Amino acid sequence: MNQPGSTRLFRNKHFLAYLLLVASVCGVYANAVWGVFQFDDYTMIVRNPSVHSIDGWLTKTLHGGIRPFLTLTYTLNWVVSSGEVGFHLFNISIHLLTTLLAYELSRRFISSCDRLSNTGFNLESAALIAALLFALHPLQTEAVTYITGRSSSLMALFFLAALLAYLHGVEHRSRLWLYIVSPLLFVLAVASKEVAIFFPVALVVWECSIGNTGWKKQLQRQSVHWTIMALLLAAILLQPRYGRLFLFSFELRSLHDNLISQLNGIFYVFSRLVLPGSLNIDPDITAATRMNLKMLFILTGCIFAMLAALYQRYRRPWFLFALLWFAVTVFPNSAIIPRTDIINERHMYLADFGIFLCAGIESVQLIKLTGDHAILRRVFVTTLFGILGFFTIHRNAEYRTEILLWESAARLSPNKSRVFNNLGCAYEFAGLPVLAAEAYKKAVLLQHDNKTANENLNRILLRRNAAVQLPDIRYKQ
Repeated sequence: MNQPGSTRLFRNKHFLAYLLLVASVCGVYANAVWGVFQFDDYTMIVRNPSVHSIDGWLTKTLHGGIRPFLTLTYTLNWVVSSGEVGFHLFNISIHLLTTLLAYELSRRFISSCDRLSNTGFNLESAALIAALLFALHPLQTEAVTYITGRSSSLMALFFLAALLAYLHGVEHRSRLWLYIVSPLLFVLAVASKEVAIFFPVALVVWECSIGNTGWKKQLQRQSVHWTIMALLLAAILLQPRYGRLFLFSFELRSLHDNLISQLNGIFYVFSRLVLPGSLNIDPDITAATRMNLKMLFILTGCIFAMLAALYQRYRRPWFLFALLWFAVTVFPNSAIIPRTDIINERHMYLADFGIFLCAGIESVQLIKLTGDHAILRRVFVTTLFGILGFFTIHRNAEYRTEILLWESAARLSPNKSRVFNNLGCAYEFAGLPVLAAEAYKKAVLLQHDNKTANENLNRILLRRNAAVQLPDIRYKQ
């Protein structure tokens, strides 16, 4: 007789969790809508005629344009309204939907773990904490508030949706969800950002972490995904534009140097998880050619974490899941193919899911040890999420103007020439030529061969001394 009441209670808690997640995302990102175009937004959107009309997008796509679904969303935003508000509302909507997916997937992972489901573990609380961390942590802001950070959040939306569709197909033995819906969502993820091509590997990571089926059965129901992965990989390798990008990438640094440099990148992004007030759109992460004491320490920490996760793979499978999930979602994007930037904060957007899932599970386990101190638990949880929300709101405010964003970057990357060049651009655009000249001088001082900064400095000095008005040209790297 109690079952119908319990079901209603469960559904009410489920609805309240959704309501809380929606309110949290809307609350902390409300001030993000007033942010302006920044950095790559100019190249990818404002000064890119191929995304200013459907015809332009179609022509570009048919002639080898990359990330077609991502650029389609830019086009639709621009056609409806070229103002920043529409772009920001779209980004926030993506984050909201992805947060709800993170909640649902957290619930499914926890319910599939025998170590948790058979011990009366509070599934709903753990999943909600994980999803709230995903929703509120300031590290997510670059993928949400930075308009062209959409590539990471949109890819993550389809990536997690494809995973949820796959799990739904497995649970209900539905060929439609397994072999049509999930693969289509997988294709949309790749059409938003190429790193999603490793989605089938993520399926293996999930299945192995749960450990409830054999390899043959897994590969059978993942067969369409692996076939699509092979076809998409071939298409990318045969695409001339990707070929040029690969050649440019491997001219930056060797694979050996890039792998070593990733240690600095890993340290940076993980440190931002506990230093939410030190976020930077252009972090000064050093490229390396040989190991030093700091990198040996980081490497030792990585090895220790992996060994500990392997040792705990039966008692705490979520540890190994988080590490492997991070490897699948971040490593191919930055370690295999060298990039100009070693890593950026937005690359953690999807990777954070595994980390926050671990945090949610371990938090509830820790809460159980506190006994009956319910008030203290609520105060702690409320304070934690309040702090995260505060830092997210503060970070969104720094996107309000280019000057605020690049002054923040300059404080955190005082030795990076590109940061001061872009700060100079922000000052110049705002009609502050004296400050612009000082920023350009700093950029040249830090890197004498910075061609863009030298051109900017020479131009602004000529303008200040010339009797005629020179054209106002902005350069951004």
